[in-house]
Amino acid sequence: MAQVFHVPNKIRRFFIEIGELSFFAGRFFKEALRPPFEIRELLRQCFQMGNRSLVLVLVTGFIIGLVLTLQSRPTMIQFGAESWMPNMVGISIVRELGPVITALVCAGRIASGIGAELGSMRVTEQIDAMEVSGTNPFKYLVVTRILATTLMLPLLVILGDAVALYGSALVEYFKGEVSFRLYFNTVFDALSYGDLIPATIKSFFFGFAIGLVGCFKGYYCKKGTAGVGLAANTAVVFTSMLLFVIDFIAVFISDIFYEL
Repeated sequence: MAQVFHVPNKIRRFFIEIGELSFFAGRFFKEALRPPFEIRELLRQCFQMGNRSLVLVLVTGFIIGLVLTLQSRPTMIQFGAESWMPNMVGISIVRELGPVITALVCAGRIASGIGAELGSMRVTEQIDAMEVSGTNPFKYLVVTRILATTLMLPLLVILGDAVALYGSALVEYFKGEVSFRLYFNTVFDALSYGDLIPATIKSFFFGFAIGLVGCFKGYYCKKGTAGVGLAANTAVVFTSMLLFVIDFIAVFISDIFYEL
């Protein structure tokens, strides 16, 4: 019976956290539009997040291109559609796999880092000291990080897509004897603005979700060193769930426009 009454409490806490996250997002938009603007800190955060995640995104994208092509080639050959490999791989990576997997990689790398960093600042009372000294810690710590993730993730997605397509072209070059020029010409002929624009737009929302959840978990971290680890862990889990929800909404909306 205790477990039966335990479920509504968890559901209630979940919706309370959603409401607090929505209020946190509303405060972000209010503070982001209000001067003064922390341009120097924003640029530093953009460099830090992009630099720290670049190698991981490139390696992941390259492996995705290799694996997707190697796994798809036998089936495509079986149906006599080997010539469609560049079209299939290009559309799959640009439209769906590239943005989602890059966002998940950045969620594990950036969201956890933000949650741990702000959580440790909250535990050591550095944020409280900033409030006492008259500094706005929300604008300096939260707004800059959320804007940095929102701006940097689309760039990381573009680089990840490019490296993934290069990995796929490498497999086709050695196994299918397809030149790089022919491969990329076929990929670009298959892609359209209907593939590029929705993928780019949702990557901005992915970056916003990563920064928002990471900052939310770290900024309201509970006291104690255990709270820092919990903030970093829950930031990754919550962000991953939110990314899939955003991706579903984006795909659903794009399908409606395709039907029109």
